[in-house]
Amino acid sequence: MKPLTLTLLLLAMIFSGFAQDDWCGFNRFKADNERIIQSGDFPSVVFMGNSITEYWAYYHPEFFSQHNYCGRGIGGQTSAQMLMRFTADVIDLHPKAVVIMAGTNDVAHNDYWVEPDKVVDNVIAMCLLAKANNIVPIISSIPPCNSFVWNPDIQNAGQTIVDINKKLKNYADNNGITYIDYHSALTDEHNGFQKNLSDDGCHPNPDTYFIMERIVGEAIGRAMKS
Repeated sequence: MKPLTLTLLLLAMIFSGFAQDDWCGFNRFKADNERIIQSGDFPSVVFMGNSITEYWAYYHPEFFSQHNYCGRGIGGQTSAQMLMRFTADVIDLHPKAVVIMAGTNDVAHNDYWVEPDKVVDNVIAMCLLAKANNIVPIISSIPPCNSFVWNPDIQNAGQTIVDINKKLKNYADNNGITYIDYHSALTDEHNGFQKNLSDDGCHPNPDTYFIMERIVGEAIGRAMKS
């Protein structure tokens, strides 16, 4: 896909992800959630996230359908917004596990400035909600990103993401939770996205998701055995 086409797609998905009167994005998947609940055909794993997760389901729908996975990513969302819709988009679907990827838009100050520790707190809260409902939580690292095309004023984003990832991994290790390290597989020597793997420095190219699928598949296998 050409860079300009991708940029237009990204902007369209980011700004159409949720209406201003639906800050949490409750309406985004409401109809599909109701369909799943009524059918009783629940997914084995829900992927909770932002645009990176949203594009994953968009570019590789067969990956989700073949494994009975469910994508619940909304472009532009922060970890706080994901936490607010966690019950509707994860718990009510009764999956066996949930893969949580959050933090990119917090670092980008999409909604307001957020302390890095609050990102970790929100991910921890989602993990606790999952465990309380017999859902296995799996924590994803924030993928690398040094700067944001939609907010170029943010400085040193790559290091901030590295610092948050260290805390997420520490929590996961100390609580018997599987941690997925996408960052190490995708980063360059400057804590940014490898150029051949991303057009805008933050979002994986369509083919990059094949790398992530191998990593997450192994992680889900480990998590379900533990």
